[in-house]
Amino acid sequence: MNTDAGTGSTGAAGAAPPAAPPATLHIRFFRTADGAPVGADRYEQLLHLLGQFTPVIEALPPDAALADVRGALRYFDRDAEGIAELIRLRALAWYGVWCTIGIGANPLLARMAARTASPGEIRAVPADTASVTSFLARRPASALYGVGPATARTLGAYGLDTVERIAAAPPATLQRILGAKTGRAVYERARGIDPTPVTPNAAARSTGAEHRFPHDELDPRRRRQALLSLADDLGARLRASGQAARALTLTVRYADRSTTTRTRRLEAPTAHGPALTEAAYALHAALGLQRARVRSVALRAEDLCRAERAARQLSFDPVADKAYRIEAAVDRARARFGTGAVRPAAKPGGKATR
Repeated sequence: MNTDAGTGSTGAAGAAPPAAPPATLHIRFFRTADGAPVGADRYEQLLHLLGQFTPVIEALPPDAALADVRGALRYFDRDAEGIAELIRLRALAWYGVWCTIGIGANPLLARMAARTASPGEIRAVPADTASVTSFLARRPASALYGVGPATARTLGAYGLDTVERIAAAPPATLQRILGAKTGRAVYERARGIDPTPVTPNAAARSTGAEHRFPHDELDPRRRRQALLSLADDLGARLRASGQAARALTLTVRYADRSTTTRTRRLEAPTAHGPALTEAAYALHAALGLQRARVRSVALRAEDLCRAERAARQLSFDPVADKAYRIEAAVDRARARFGTGAVRPAAKPGGKATR
């Protein structure tokens, strides 16, 4: 277990009372064999495992979860690191699944701790201000949860390329650069402040699917076929749940198990398969992969909202209108005959997971 400690407190008389111990866990599950995310059935079992420690669990499918274990500290007579170790050992012993766990005083710090941890590691960020500042200081702006590539580039253009520099900038400056709401949120996150609670049974904020190739794939055409199938699946699931995505994230895993992740904001919230496919193709093309040996590709629909907010632009293009009518017909066929009744014309081989 790795703890990112800061300078610590002096314990002098009159000092501020110690901060409450960190008790928010961000757990990422993955299989030991190839590092791939767990399947839907196993994921449900692992959420049930977390439920043995706390009812305050926010599922982050397909392979992660947030848990608030403050109420479990006294019951189990352990600190958050001790509870995390129990979760890690039971997940491995009962389900053969390794997990990486980040621990922090809030979801932001727990996520960032998990992101910087090695596979199978538990990493904790102490709750005192000095430790939080030390943990965040030299990290790039893009390391902050919610700061995507576009926002990071905007901040970098003003020399705010590290969390330390963002935290030192006047809040008014960040609000002028990013807008009032975003600027205020980024300023607070750069100081380790995140008032967002862990919300049990919250509506899904994202949903994703992954395609694992039967062998390391060099052919970009086959990778595009996989993206077509994944985008089609995501669109169908979003429409079935009455949701739409505001952003799409592509994750490419290579033969050496390294990954590249890119996110694109969509012009408008959508659950339209062709729009998701177009965004997926653009993300893939932007990577400029040449002879990369790709083991898997994954798509994640992010920042979900209700479908009512997905306004459809009126068009006189009969082709676009036909695409929507075909999609509605496909949805009806799948509802009646099953999800496998209709598939994209170019469906790749390999194994898909959700």
